[in-house]
Amino acid sequence: MRLVFAGTPEFAREALAALHAAGHEIALVLTQPDRPAGRGMKLQASPVKQWALDHGVPVAQPRSLRLDGKYPEDAAAARETLLAARAECMVVAAYGLILPQWVLDMPPRGCLNIHASILPRWRGAAPIHRAIEAGDPETGITIMQMDAGLDTGDMLLVRALPIAPDATTATLHDALAALGGQCIVQALAAPDALVRTPQPAEGITYAHKIEKAEAALDWTLDAQVLARRIRAFDPFPGMTVPLTHHGASETLKLWSAVAEPLAQPAAPGTVVQADASGVRVACGQGQLCLTEMQRPGGKRLNAADFLRGCPLQAGQRLKAD
Repeated sequence: MRLVFAGTPEFAREALAALHAAGHEIALVLTQPDRPAGRGMKLQASPVKQWALDHGVPVAQPRSLRLDGKYPEDAAAARETLLAARAECMVVAAYGLILPQWVLDMPPRGCLNIHASILPRWRGAAPIHRAIEAGDPETGITIMQMDAGLDTGDMLLVRALPIAPDATTATLHDALAALGGQCIVQALAAPDALVRTPQPAEGITYAHKIEKAEAALDWTLDAQVLARRIRAFDPFPGMTVPLTHHGASETLKLWSAVAEPLAQPAAPGTVVQADASGVRVACGQGQLCLTEMQRPGGKRLNAADFLRGCPLQAGQRLKAD
């Protein structure tokens, strides 16, 4: 099939590569404009753009697709480019721009979206993070016929994936990206056999975008909640906690932790025990055993290596002065 592909991050690149490997013709790639990244803040192409350049596929990077929006010249140019592509279908995965109705109506087979959850649970921007944070036992991929709503279109294909007890957003992302590629290839192998199923009216939840402000750890919460949040915020933004060490304040990042029962009552944020097996800190309910941490400018370290450079003592408080 002749396709237009719209996507930006690594999750989308996996699907694009799978479609290409399955023999589909990628007539055009739409992706977000290059963004500054890294220490030098140089403009960097998205993973999808990098793939397209490597494979000689034309790329368009409009700032908007709304003809009546802030960048109508971008939208008008994109419209001409899409018309010239003469694609039978558009596949969308984590593109980052809202598709107006004129885009949805252009391809004869419409626009299919690869969404990283079992809809209608976790519509929106951060379905992988929110599923882990909520403690969901499973998630999955939904191939959806797009409409003008936010992830509200009819479902065409659904595949479930268990969430491992130690899953992070990084590990679950990779598994879902691979599954998303398999699902869209399966869907397009026999598009006329796909059955459109409206999403249930019950069970709708929204996966709001992850904000940096959510990274600050609150020791008064349940240890189980905090352990899930640490895994959900790996690799971004990482859970943070202030530490005063040798009279200087710094911010630690916490990357791995296990919730445990608290044997003796202690104020939330109090170090209960610190040894090579982990740094145990009292929470509102239970305790967290921190097993991987990072100091500013340093590397992620296991508890034993971390304590060699930053010894913590029982009774110490992990909080701002």
